[in-house]
Amino acid sequence: MRIVLAFDGSAGATDAVALVEALAWADESVLRVISVIEPTLPMTGPWYPGAGLAPEVDQAITAYTRETLDRVTGRLRSSGRSVEGEVLRGRAATAIVDDARDFGADLIVVGSRGHGTIASLLLGSVSSEVVDQASCPVLVARTTKLAGIVFATDGSPSAEKAELILAAWPIFAEVPIRVVSVVDIVRPWMTGIAPTMYGQVLDAYAVDSDEAKVEHQRIADESATRLRNGGRMVDTEVRSGDAAAEIITVVDEQHADLVVLGSRGHTGVTRLVLGSVARNVLSGSRSSVLIVRAGTNETASAHAGAN
Repeated sequence: MRIVLAFDGSAGATDAVALVEALAWADESVLRVISVIEPTLPMTGPWYPGAGLAPEVDQAITAYTRETLDRVTGRLRSSGRSVEGEVLRGRAATAIVDDARDFGADLIVVGSRGHGTIASLLLGSVSSEVVDQASCPVLVARTTKLAGIVFATDGSPSAEKAELILAAWPIFAEVPIRVVSVVDIVRPWMTGIAPTMYGQVLDAYAVDSDEAKVEHQRIADESATRLRNGGRMVDTEVRSGDAAAEIITVVDEQHADLVVLGSRGHTGVTRLVLGSVARNVLSGSRSSVLIVRAGTNETASAHAGAN
């Protein structure tokens, strides 16, 4: 595998380093650690003669970034991994996405920049942009270990790709997985129907709900069977309600370290936009989150076939 780890010195990035260090990557994997120096807007005007950043300041920033990066790569090499590091310049999210593409990355790992009780649920702008724009799976790290996984599936193409990754990557081999599928259909009291029609609509809703539960149980069971056939430890659960809220609830109840789900992105221009469920889970979960797009894991599958 080829993994890009973005490091900016924040607490979230430090957690990402710890998680990467703890995972059992496939033999001959290459880990590339990058730090990005963003353009600094110099102070200008009559009180600040000159328009550029002082060379000595730029040199100090570069030296500090390089020194910090060297410490991270040295820490990761201590476990015998193949690790390289590079300092880049530019807009952070753009530089990370472009570098991962040029590197042929199977995975990008970023930290979550949230702080405090409320802000811990929010995604930093750089991480959010990387998730939106990356062509490969993105792991947003909020934990430093991997002892339990929740896999949310709806049978969509992106969920199928996420399942293939769970089955293929060695880092998931010894971790119990709970496969969750959520029945999320519109409640009749939210449709604005006339009171005289309420009884009929409730009857129709009950039928639709029962049929949807059967279908989602099938989706969960078939996914679990395929994962078990690949040697994974799996159980299943079907829930009803708001999909993102139910997924987050399962993650909390299971004390899971990671939730894996597809992006539900579309083709064309909107392919870079996450579906609402993925976006809400990414923003609301306290666990690490792995987002997978349909069509993004061909290289991962090829690597898995060779291991």
